[in-house]
Amino acid sequence: MTDRFEATPAFADALDRALAALPLEERLAHVAALGARAVFTTSLGIEDQVITAAIGLNRLEIAVSTLETGRLFKETVDLIGETEERFGLSIRLYRPEQADVDAYAAQYGLNGFYDSVEARHACCGVRKLKPLARALEGAGIWITGLRRGQSGNRATTPFAEFDAERNLIKVNPLADWSIEDINAYVEAHAVPVNPLHKRGYPSIGCEPCTRAIKPGEPERAGRWWWEQDEKRECGLHVAEAAASSSLPEPA
Repeated sequence: MTDRFEATPAFADALDRALAALPLEERLAHVAALGARAVFTTSLGIEDQVITAAIGLNRLEIAVSTLETGRLFKETVDLIGETEERFGLSIRLYRPEQADVDAYAAQYGLNGFYDSVEARHACCGVRKLKPLARALEGAGIWITGLRRGQSGNRATTPFAEFDAERNLIKVNPLADWSIEDINAYVEAHAVPVNPLHKRGYPSIGCEPCTRAIKPGEPERAGRWWWEQDEKRECGLHVAEAAASSSLPEPA
């Protein structure tokens, strides 16, 4: 593939093929050397901790950010500082705007996301999508911890893809990793992980919207468990109904 970075579908396809042949550290190093600002957004889940470890241990020029929604588990928040100290890096926090939170609560109620899919999408829009947009300002590459084994909705996740909505290249360096691969890396590199994982939470989001899974359930079954759609997402990685379109503009 050409060394000149371009946020185009053709460039993403060529990058996808190039990354497929590389191990994780080389995938990330290759992306960091492309000449575009690269941003990794971590949820502090076990997959994302592996990517953060690879970035920190190899001193890669990749910005690490997280969406501090204001509704995270205490265990997740506590892990931020522990991770920064372990790998000698800084994780930048992006929080929702208070005016947006207030507007949401006025329209739906603080916990209105339980009442309808529309209200849940709107909450994700305020607490995740709008902060994500700020985190990705000026970025040409967005790195995520998506894996094909996380859910049926993610079964065809490529290593690189063109994100037309954000006009950047989205890179998923763990696309082909199994949970066994993840656990082995964590053990080999003493990666700190969220203690909730050992309590039955393989996928961890906001506290009100996440429960432990039952034996035999898919990894993401505990996310927005009250909804019936098996392919439910927040809109960060899979487009759903416009999450914030029904919010009134703050005064």
